[in-house]
Amino acid sequence: MSEWALKRFWQNAEVTPVEGGFAVTLDGRGVKTPAKTALVVPTEALAREIAGEWAAQEDKVDPTSMPFTRMANSALDKVTPQHAAVADMLAAYGDNDLLCYRADDPEGLAERQRQGWDPLLDWAEATYGARLVPVAGVIHQPQDAQALDRLSAEVHGQSPFHLAAFHDLVSMSGSLVLALAVIRGACAPEEAWALSRIDETWQEEQWGVDEEAAEIAQRKRGEFLHASVFHSLADG
Repeated sequence: MSEWALKRFWQNAEVTPVEGGFAVTLDGRGVKTPAKTALVVPTEALAREIAGEWAAQEDKVDPTSMPFTRMANSALDKVTPQHAAVADMLAAYGDNDLLCYRADDPEGLAERQRQGWDPLLDWAEATYGARLVPVAGVIHQPQDAQALDRLSAEVHGQSPFHLAAFHDLVSMSGSLVLALAVIRGACAPEEAWALSRIDETWQEEQWGVDEEAAEIAQRKRGEFLHASVFHSLADG
């Protein structure tokens, strides 16, 4: 982490077209990832967001204020060398998808889940030919293997930059289907986040808001929404 403690030494952060995409340069010197890979991203729009983060740094580099840079680093240093393994891990969420595990009591919660989640399962079937079946309770029930294979193929088809963002969409929502709906424009990111928290919202309505849990949820919401923006900016 030592390189993140460096002091600002540059005057200008700029975007430069290079082979394979767009680089961010600091006074003409290319930025590198923690693993010393050249920070080259697929689109100018994404590079401009990263350059803006570097331009906004003051005396010392603060990585917590640079989410686009950090996610691009992850795409290059972590996802690219193990793309298949990352895709497999995310595709596995389909067999334990949040949208498939339903309450049978109280009826109010069960109905809220049906209204919020059933249309997304219908969308996945219509879009990918992949029907996931909801069950009552939290005990794992295996899903149809062919349906999971179709969803997995969609995940494996994403680029490393898309997959880095998709990781957050899936892991933070607990749903492969919900994340796919976001990146395909079938569900707005804000709505998707709310749908992923139907259970938590219900509990808050019954018992009140836990301030610490609410603070954590708000932070995760911001990261979820950022991931959706990063994914869209990675489109060439």
